[in-house]
Amino acid sequence: MKKTVELKLFPDQIVDQSFIWKSAASLAKVSLDDVSHVEVDRRSIDARGSRPVYRLRVDVYVDEMPEKQPSQLEGFSDVSSAKEVYIIGAGPAGYFAALRCIKEGMKPIVLDRGKDVQARRRDLKAIQQEGVVNPHSNYCFGEGGAGTYSDGKLYTRSKKRGKIIGVLQMLVEHGAQDDILLDAHPHIGSNKLPKIVSALRETIERFGGVVRFDSFVTDIDIENNEVKGLTINESEKIETDNIILATGHSARDIYKLLDAKSVYMEAKPFAIGVRIEHPQSMIDRMQYNQSDREENLPASSYGVVAQIDDIGVFSFCMCPGGLIVPAATAPGELVVNGMSLSRRDSPFANSGFVTSVSVEELVEHGYEGLYATMNFQKDVEQKMFESGDGTQKAPAQRVKDFVDQKMSEELNPTSYIPGIYSADMNALLPEFIAKRLRRGITEIDKKMAGYNTNEANIIGVESRTSSPIKIPRDRETYMHTEVKGLFPCGEGAGYAGGILSACMDGENVASAVKRWISVGML
Repeated sequence: MKKTVELKLFPDQIVDQSFIWKSAASLAKVSLDDVSHVEVDRRSIDARGSRPVYRLRVDVYVDEMPEKQPSQLEGFSDVSSAKEVYIIGAGPAGYFAALRCIKEGMKPIVLDRGKDVQARRRDLKAIQQEGVVNPHSNYCFGEGGAGTYSDGKLYTRSKKRGKIIGVLQMLVEHGAQDDILLDAHPHIGSNKLPKIVSALRETIERFGGVVRFDSFVTDIDIENNEVKGLTINESEKIETDNIILATGHSARDIYKLLDAKSVYMEAKPFAIGVRIEHPQSMIDRMQYNQSDREENLPASSYGVVAQIDDIGVFSFCMCPGGLIVPAATAPGELVVNGMSLSRRDSPFANSGFVTSVSVEELVEHGYEGLYATMNFQKDVEQKMFESGDGTQKAPAQRVKDFVDQKMSEELNPTSYIPGIYSADMNALLPEFIAKRLRRGITEIDKKMAGYNTNEANIIGVESRTSSPIKIPRDRETYMHTEVKGLFPCGEGAGYAGGILSACMDGENVASAVKRWISVGML
């Protein structure tokens, strides 16, 4: 027999397993002596009261044990001689598409323009310390995609719990802590993700799949609206009738390539703004109502939103105990992003603070056509870079100074390794964006007192929140609406918004490829 109960525990009780068992048995109205197992199914923190509490959903087993979950690799077999499926991109969408291909009996061949996670580290160091941007290997491009070095946040609004659990279990089987199966807002940590990503690759290769790095797709052969092949590094030609396009949200050259092939795409709205960085202790005081964070409580996070003239201003990719990193993908541009290590023990808390930008709004500012949002994004990034000294040193301003439209005579300490310099962010950001951000900070400060403070910096620019281009596909077949054999996938196609959703989209697209191939073989 299994009974499910809800527990509310103080932080000092969360590590006491015997107390959890006793409390669960009491709530389930069973004798502790009859309890054979207690398993936490869900865990979250509720900081709304005078003291934060953990809320647990717990399964209490009486005279039985939980069923052992089968491995996510169950049913996998060698596919080295099977039908080949070409996947462009080794991010979460690409790798989980590859894993699903194997499960479906197809041979995935993953092509990535960047390097494996270990070799990629050298290029990240070059960005951080020397300001040198490798356009094929950086915080966005390379094995694992942007998520590898951006904390590994695994929160999604998707309601498809079964599929979510499958992805999480696959990650646990490849080295992630099993806490991600429980937490309401799970994360892995950028220090642990590289080994997990490497393990996923090893599984793909062990079952006959292929992963190739330094393999930049420079051409896609399309004839009569059908995929016929692709070219790698301008010289290696490959014949294929299928491509899963999982290139991420920053592969501007791929959009240009598809456009040159007359592949229909659409400009899509996205969000742009800044990174806002507070002392973590300040956020802890705001969220936990404690002068010093209680032991067994993690660095606190937040999510804030305001409506300014019916347009959203909101936090994005909040990184408690985190770091700000340079996320440019080409020389001559400046982009920032956030990440955290697994312990989230940095003294800083940072978050994107952005506002939505619609295609229609940009027409009023001179941006039109397919590349309206992408060109706007690029122009802001280049302006940020050109305001500096030619490195990845970033413009910054104290938050209240930004809201009051005055220059900051000095800046607060920062986690951003390339460094920051005082700048007028109201002048560097487009005026209509800066105005909304100022008003948004003022509104949010009314709900989260102290948010608008000169103890925090804003650093620019946070612009890679999502793809500025959508590659349309059929809702049922997952194939491009016009090009047979082209399967747009993940964030770069406009169909995902984070690691988990990208993984699930990769799985769905790979299954769709299997259905398409099966029909073609009849």
